[in-house]
Amino acid sequence: MFACLSHSAYALVVVVGKNNSINSLSKTQIIDIYMGRYSTFPNGIVAKPLDRIAGSPEKQQFYQALVNKNEAKINAYWARLLFSGRASPPSNFATDTEMLEELRSSAQAIGYVLESEVDDSMKVVYRFEK
Repeated sequence: MFACLSHSAYALVVVVGKNNSINSLSKTQIIDIYMGRYSTFPNGIVAKPLDRIAGSPEKQQFYQALVNKNEAKINAYWARLLFSGRASPPSNFATDTEMLEELRSSAQAIGYVLESEVDDSMKVVYRFEK
């Protein structure tokens, strides 16, 4: 039963660009940003949440750890919100490399990455508990 959990299942962190003034976020604040409840960081700066490509293991792990929902349920959630016009989902990218580049270059971007992908252009603002 535990064999299906890869090492990366616990290696996800939430990051912002090094030029962002935010140094840490709570899980609730990340939920609020990623689920469209708030469009800004706690300091009032517009937040631009970034998502991994559809079907990626990291995306599955992130939403499972964040809100205990699989990707299909997250897609259904956003379909309802988009229909109502209340919010827009996180930005999607064709490749993880494109998402990482956006994270590195935008002070407004927030994203989830494997801890091994963190470099000096990013700041870790949240670590999921192991």
